Amino acid sequence: MSTMQLDIVTPERKVYSEEVEMVIARAAEGDIGILPNHAPFVSPLKITAVKVKKGGEESLVAVSGGFIEVSENKVTILAETAELPDEIDVERAEAAKKRAEERLSDEQNEEINFKRAQIALQKAMIRLQVGKNR
Repeated sequence: MSTMQLDIVTPERKVYSEEVEMVIARAAEGDIGILPNHAPFVSPLKITAVKVKKGGEESLVAVSGGFIEVSENKVTILAETAELPDEIDVERAEAAKKRAEERLSDEQNEEINFKRAQIALQKAMIRLQVGKNR
């Protein structure tokens, strides 16, 4: 089967660098599936679990925003943060999810930044999805 290079990079490190068969991610326009020899493409990424298909197996990488670029049979994801399943502390992600849900449900507190709480909840939920998929 035909493959393409996938690199997932954060400001701190290169998280993933492999030849893969397919990449699925949530871009600004919606979900996108990328196969080898895909047309050039650039888009912002939403908070997402990037699905990677390689050797007939699927794996997930938690990505909290950034950009995706497809060019010359290479997919590059420049992410704010990215974590592989074995790097995720599921208990910590559960606690973050609970805190965000509590902040969002506290209608009495006008000082809560609801946008930040919503983003924290999305990140926690993606981390849990990826972390529980080891």
